[in-house]
Amino acid sequence: MVYLNYNNLDNETQLYLISKSKKDVEKRFGEQLRNYAREHNVNYDTLLEEEAIRNLYNYKYVFKI
Repeated sequence: MVYLNYNNLDNETQLYLISKSKKDVEKRFGEQLRNYAREHNVNYDTLLEEEAIRNLYNYKYVFKI
């Protein structure tokens, strides 16, 4: 098995994973993020992207070769 982190993946895979992560974060924390963005005058899309990237670093990527 090969253990990789998010930075070791190619660009296409990174883009795919970030889109999946955005959906996951929005599903779990969407309302909280919208409220935070509204209260602190922060762009929601930027906040969502930052949280999605932070979420990606919590995953462990394992590949069987």
